[in-house]
Amino acid sequence: MTKLATTKPHQLAVAYDDIKRAADAIRSAVVATRFEQSRTLGALLNAEIWLKFENLQFTASYKERGALNKLLSLPPEQRQNGVIAMSAGNHAQGVAYHAHRLGIPATIVMPAWTPTIKVENTRSHGANVILEGQSLEEAYGFAVGYGAEHGLTFVHPYNDPAIIAGQGTVAIEMLEKAPDLDVLIVPIGGGGLISGMAVAAKAINPKIKVIGVEAQLYPSMLNAVKKTSLPVGGDTLAEGIAVTAPGSFTQQIIEELVDDILLVSEADLERAVSLLITIEKTVVEGAGAAGLAALIGGANRLYKGKKIGLVLCGGNIDTRLLASVLTRELARDGRLSRLAIDIPDRPGQLARVSGIIGKAGANVVEVYHQRVFTDVPAKGTELNLVIETRDRKHLELVVSELRANGYVVLVKSSGAGAGAP
Repeated sequence: MTKLATTKPHQLAVAYDDIKRAADAIRSAVVATRFEQSRTLGALLNAEIWLKFENLQFTASYKERGALNKLLSLPPEQRQNGVIAMSAGNHAQGVAYHAHRLGIPATIVMPAWTPTIKVENTRSHGANVILEGQSLEEAYGFAVGYGAEHGLTFVHPYNDPAIIAGQGTVAIEMLEKAPDLDVLIVPIGGGGLISGMAVAAKAINPKIKVIGVEAQLYPSMLNAVKKTSLPVGGDTLAEGIAVTAPGSFTQQIIEELVDDILLVSEADLERAVSLLITIEKTVVEGAGAAGLAALIGGANRLYKGKKIGLVLCGGNIDTRLLASVLTRELARDGRLSRLAIDIPDRPGQLARVSGIIGKAGANVVEVYHQRVFTDVPAKGTELNLVIETRDRKHLELVVSELRANGYVVLVKSSGAGAGAP
């Protein structure tokens, strides 16, 4: 693996001293979140895994750090006139919360598709919320124009030295607790978090590897620094890092200090969110799970036996979306499956099938008959069941028992493909 940098080192927008000053400035108002080893994840991934729980900030995101540092840097006149920010959610909440604390009027522009939980949480902090635009770029354009028209100071979500310095304080806290970390794996959206963390981490330990992670659907920073042209766009679970245009300051730092950028699939993001709930009992949004998703997707082979720090950078996930992610993961694990069983259309058949399933130790969750849209003969019916099993082997046992009793069974959805097992 080679460093991304292709040019000679030069003056960066943020220095380590800026990050140390930011740490002093925000210390009394931002939580120094837990940084703990996960032995279970470590055993699963063949590495020593440490987790930084930034999802436990008051607004459930690391974004508070940069937002507060920026607000504290404003002169009195700009504070009095107020600020405006554009964000899909976490930056919005960070700005709104700390602006309210400091008595600074705040207007937040959010794309129309922003999850409801993030919109309502932002409003709850006293900000004036405007939903505008179908993309971050459209919302950004509106925010800049609206702010200029009303004399508001724009607080950029990532491309601002004060924001970057604030985010870099995460690395200081991680390396204070575990100075011998080999690798930091950090989500990338616009690049503010990884930029600040890379500056701090490389200053503290020049040998440490800093690895960025983007959603496969939004490889914007990878395109910028590796001069590729992968397609950008789509619906991703990691909407917090769904950025199409990286920042100029952040790109410069990433090219200089970040060692590699990895892409993660939607399936791996979903599994990472589920694993963090199951193993760590902590709720993390898609972007916050990106580092773990990279290891699940195969990066653990690169860092076998290494001491790895992951940033769980946010926990603001819509509850309906979270429920969907968890249910889909149950299906992938073979714990929740849909069976289609051909049965004679006469009394007692449902009870017989249910008895076989129950005797095998599985649970029937849903039942319905399909008599019209099926190839089953007119005197038969297709019985559709959703069943709950312990794992894929248990599912295979249940299906074998049904087939042994003369039933034709098709597993329509279990995460293993139609017709399996």
